[in-house]
Amino acid sequence: TLKMKKKKPFSDKKIQEENQLKSQLIRALADYDNLTKRVEKEKTSWLKLASFRLIEKLLPILDNLEAAENHLKDHGLTLATAQFRDVLKEEGLVEILAKTGDSFDPEVHEVVELVSGGETGRVAELVLAGWRFEEGPVVRFAKVKVYGDKIPKKEDLDREMLRGEYA
Repeated sequence: TLKMKKKKPFSDKKIQEENQLKSQLIRALADYDNLTKRVEKEKTSWLKLASFRLIEKLLPILDNLEAAENHLKDHGLTLATAQFRDVLKEEGLVEILAKTGDSFDPEVHEVVELVSGGETGRVAELVLAGWRFEEGPVVRFAKVKVYGDKIPKKEDLDREMLRGEYA
């Protein structure tokens, strides 16, 4: 009489190997997913940097067009500068403006001149508008004249704001 041994469909060793391969596959897929996310993030970062540099070079051209527009009062130039501004806004840029009496903000303003006659640390005049990305860095700081006898430092302004010296 022949006795047949009943074999297990899969040995414990095979099951262990299969589980190990599944685990490796899951890790490899997760690594690949992380890699694609990182590459996409780096691509976006590079594109933003390229945009930043291009916009930085184009802003003086916009300034010149606006100066010519103000001088010549030409309708065609007005349309061209409006389109230029629209493109900047479509690319996620916002203009940094300052009004007389606004608090000087070193995060978005650059002092070009100190003037007497007003409340220290307040904007006296906007010389040149600045631009920044809505979700990102300042491309060009707004150039302003500020009341005072020394350029206010961010720490000094913060301290004075805490004391309630600026509204």
